Amino acid sequence: MARKLDEKDIDLLKKLAPECIDLECSSSGVNFKSILPPVANHFSKDISDFSHRLEALSEKELEYLLDLIKDGRESLGCLRPDYVMAFQEMVARRAGEEQAGKIIKIYTANDVCE
Repeated sequence: MARKLDEKDIDLLKKLAPECIDLECSSSGVNFKSILPPVANHFSKDISDFSHRLEALSEKELEYLLDLIKDGRESLGCLRPDYVMAFQEMVARRAGEEQAGKIIKIYTANDVCE
């Protein structure tokens, strides 16, 4: 679901990608509508960098992000499968296998990039 990032979302995006100055996607000219896709696709150098950035999330921030994903407000559709797997592995380690399984189900059920 496309959405407008609120202040909390923007703060989280900038925590994961401190170099993020403009909230506009350079390739589409549209404002970012999710947190993880720009971190993965625009700011991370590679999957290792993406994983490292995710480790900066506090437990509360991770829980917030997982709630956004489960509610359909955070899109995983624009992430490459290997980046989703890196996110899923971090979720399994920090929030449990059940939460990680939900992430994969959501990703495989909705392949739309918003």
